[in-house]
Amino acid sequence: MNLSIERARSRKPITLLTILGVLLLPAIIGGILVAALQNPTERLDSMTAAIVNLDEPVTIDDQYTPLGRQLASGLVEGSDDMDSNLTWVISNEDDAADGLADGSYQAVVTIPAEFSAAATSAGQTIANGSGTPEQATIQVTTPDDGLVADDLITSQIASVAASSMGTMLSEATMENVLVGFTTIGDQIGEAASGASELADGARSAADGAAELPEGAAQLADGAAQLGSGAAELASGLGTIASGTRDAASGATELGNGLIAGAAGLEAPNSDLNQLAGAASTGADYAKTAADETIALAQSLGANAVALGGNGQDVVGLATECYTSGADTAFCDRLASTAGGIGANAQAAASAAEAAGYANGYAGNVATGVSALPSALASQLRTAGTGATSLADGLNQLAAGTDQSATGASALGDGATQLSDGATALADGAGELATGLDTLATGTGDLAGGLQTASEQLPSFSDDESTSLASVISDPVTSNAEANTIFGPTAIPLLAAVALWFGGLASFLVMRAHTARTLTSRRSSASLTLRAFWPAAAIGAGQGVLVALIVQIVASYDAAAWWAFAGTAVLAGVAFAAVNQALVAVFGGVGRWISALVGVVAVATGLISTVPGWLASIGAALPTAPAFTGLIAANGAAVAGLVVWAVLSLIVTTVVVAMRRTTSAKAVLASA
Repeated sequence: MNLSIERARSRKPITLLTILGVLLLPAIIGGILVAALQNPTERLDSMTAAIVNLDEPVTIDDQYTPLGRQLASGLVEGSDDMDSNLTWVISNEDDAADGLADGSYQAVVTIPAEFSAAATSAGQTIANGSGTPEQATIQVTTPDDGLVADDLITSQIASVAASSMGTMLSEATMENVLVGFTTIGDQIGEAASGASELADGARSAADGAAELPEGAAQLADGAAQLGSGAAELASGLGTIASGTRDAASGATELGNGLIAGAAGLEAPNSDLNQLAGAASTGADYAKTAADETIALAQSLGANAVALGGNGQDVVGLATECYTSGADTAFCDRLASTAGGIGANAQAAASAAEAAGYANGYAGNVATGVSALPSALASQLRTAGTGATSLADGLNQLAAGTDQSATGASALGDGATQLSDGATALADGAGELATGLDTLATGTGDLAGGLQTASEQLPSFSDDESTSLASVISDPVTSNAEANTIFGPTAIPLLAAVALWFGGLASFLVMRAHTARTLTSRRSSASLTLRAFWPAAAIGAGQGVLVALIVQIVASYDAAAWWAFAGTAVLAGVAFAAVNQALVAVFGGVGRWISALVGVVAVATGLISTVPGWLASIGAALPTAPAFTGLIAANGAAVAGLVVWAVLSLIVTTVVVAMRRTTSAKAVLASA
């Protein structure tokens, strides 16, 4: 079926099939683009990436730490919040290179050998107080002929994995640091207590040191006196040693003389031996005399007994004399005579007894005189030996006394030095007391400062440390959706561009104004609207179809979809008016300009980093209000589209009016 719509650049009529093709073109374009680019992360399992783990694990505090293996496991298995949606393959360097070359892998993530060492270097530096921290890196390689967004997808995934690993390590490090704060605070508190005790001790030491100078002065005086006494002692000991040495010489001479005397006494012709011989001879004579005396004593004793009896008889006679009446004087003489006889008899008996004793004494004298030379010589020899030993002892005593004198002299010198040192000690003790007092004051201040520091340092429980470390390691987060690459504006942008090219397609097929403009009796506005309404109807239909396809893909709620659909219909109508004006003004060049408008709309809608001049051009194009209105329906966007449509119709009407005048030459030429 042919329609009464003039085809551009051809006399061939436009059919319903042509209109249907133009109507479906933006829907097909938009549907393909939206289906391809909407939520690509949901289909990441179609991408295959290789993991090459070259990491060499480290051991920290006897704990085996394979961070490269943990990172690879996290990439393959995903996390608690999100499963891994790529197809990961654990590979090696050669297989990964071959896979990139033949297209088996869309990306290769390489974990270097020093990954674990570098990732833990910061924590080790903090723990050890030294070292050079390094930043752990992973390498993401994509093929040179990879698709446009593949690099973005794999890099984003590797970046998120590395960031998660870094956050985990940061949490562990910060937790240790926060626990360290608590430990340091406790230790500083202990140090403050110790410093306070040290201050008290220093104060006591200062008090004690203040008493040292007086004691040191007394020590100096005593040491000086000790030095003087030691010097006098050394002099006296020297004199004693000299006298002792002289006594030793005399004892030696005495010993030699006694030994020589003993030898002389033992000689046969010695005077003592001759005396002993004479004494022995005399003793023999005395023994003989004693024997004779004993015999005489025995005879004398018998006579003395007889004489005693006679004396008793005379006593009896004297008694009778008194009783007989004889002369008393005679009786007295007779009694006196009796007493004399008794006394003489007693004396005779005593003389006899003494004679017996003399016999024993004479024998003993003879024996003793014979043994006297030998005994005396032995005693003299013993005395000589003792005198010699005494001389040796005296010599040793003299040597010891000399040493004592030397020691006493050294003692005197040391005592003098001690006196000097004690004087210096007194001076130093005064300075020590001052220094200790200063130390006590400073230590007290230190104790106060440490106590203040201990109170000001934060203290955290294990749970608090874990929670705070989690926040510090990742202080800023975002609620932005991470499950899409192109963001929520991708669909509005694609829809606006599709509708724009749909408007362009309408005037690739249809004329911007009728070929009979010059001869028609209709008004210019009527001619403009006559050419516009089919394109506007097609644009409205394109808006409805695009909105339906978007709803199938994006599943908007009812209110959002109706707003989207209304804006899409209005944009389709407005874009038809703008494209009509471009073709009416510039002819075929207008279609090229329209294509450039679509390209600029895409370029300025994809990213915000385009050059400022290009962004300014994009903001001035008719696609800009359509884009913003499709994102969220608003009055400004609607007004913008209406203004573009009205202005475009006015421009087309002016062009039609201008085309209705011509020259006679042109009329004759066409005839």
